[in-house]
Amino acid sequence: MIKIVKADGKAEYDYLAKVRERSSDTDRDVTAIVSDIINNVRKNGDKAVEEYTIKFDGKAPDYFEVPAEEIDKAVAGVDPEFIATLERAAANIRDFHARQLQQSWLTTKENGVILGQRIRGLERVGLYVPGGTAAYPSSVLMNAIPAKIAGVKELIMVTPPLKNGKPNPDIMAAARVAGVDRVFLMGGAQAVAALAYGTQSVPAVDKIVGPGNIFVATAKKLVYGTVDIDMIAGPSEILVLADETADPKFLAADLMSQAEHDKLASSILVTTSEKLAEETVAELKRQVSTLSRAEIIEASLSDFGAIIVCDDMEKAVEMANSLAPEHLEVCCKSPMEYIGKLDNAGSVFLGDYSPEPLGDYFAGPNHVLPTSGTARFFSPLSVDSFIKKSSFIYYTETALKNEKDDIIRFAETEGLTAHANSIKVRFE
Repeated sequence: MIKIVKADGKAEYDYLAKVRERSSDTDRDVTAIVSDIINNVRKNGDKAVEEYTIKFDGKAPDYFEVPAEEIDKAVAGVDPEFIATLERAAANIRDFHARQLQQSWLTTKENGVILGQRIRGLERVGLYVPGGTAAYPSSVLMNAIPAKIAGVKELIMVTPPLKNGKPNPDIMAAARVAGVDRVFLMGGAQAVAALAYGTQSVPAVDKIVGPGNIFVATAKKLVYGTVDIDMIAGPSEILVLADETADPKFLAADLMSQAEHDKLASSILVTTSEKLAEETVAELKRQVSTLSRAEIIEASLSDFGAIIVCDDMEKAVEMANSLAPEHLEVCCKSPMEYIGKLDNAGSVFLGDYSPEPLGDYFAGPNHVLPTSGTARFFSPLSVDSFIKKSSFIYYTETALKNEKDDIIRFAETEGLTAHANSIKVRFE
């Protein structure tokens, strides 16, 4: 079960180092396998994708691209209450992300110079959605809705077929609600390769987003540069910051909600109260016996979970910023006072009634977040993730003449005489 670590300036940082190392190793065997898959798909297109689909999923679907009538049939079989839930969640996600939308701009100066920036959505984006037992309709909403708000012209989703060769109905319902344009039944590294390079059926995209297993993540990493990607996601993580007023029942439940993702997931409680730490351990032991993924939870908490007891909240905040967690809950008497102090976190959940699953599914902010300490420099998926910017410049002859000596001096200092000449010839 989870361990209690008394912060002494060393023990807590030794533990954090162990957490960081859990996802740092690159599996060379996986990289070699994925490289072969990518090269095969790049060379043989649909034929290679079909062969891998049979090999990994058991059966090739009757079609790669899901016809509209098949999507209709799949959605018709979904619980109407779940569709209503999807629609309410989508409304919250749209409302939040619509506020991120940037506008193109233009400015003019007195000397006739015109400068500006043009912003538009990417032409075509690919969305990878896991299938089978790891099917997450929430990920469809979180990835697709910001893309559509950004103005992406064509959003293509790839997802593995079920064992019967059909699409997952819940995933199809989410795709319909989120406005996905086309759906293809394929998964794994072969689907990522198809999106990156195109096949006879699948058009090449400009960016690939969405979660997946180690083969999908490795494929995204290898095709980066040919296309853009969202991020390389590591194991999930949560840090809960709590003072003596927190409820150990809530804390235990929230730590386990993250631990159930994966045996490599990390759930950490940082508190100033030893009494609270001990009560939370007791709650973990009591609650875990009632949960379906108890084995995964216990392994995760034992290997990568910890309760760190600090002398004061200043030290606790320092610990949180050092770890830069994907999810950060603040279960304190006055949670709002910490907003300006917590600089490194993917998403911050304030107060006893803002648990992490609220953000996973419903509140509106994106649940695609930086992991493994990358919240120090990465941001959550957003509308900005799906736009591109171009600047533009217009100078009059007089305006350029007034600036020419400085430009020529720059160019000649850098040894680029042709650059300097490009300016000089206009005024000879």
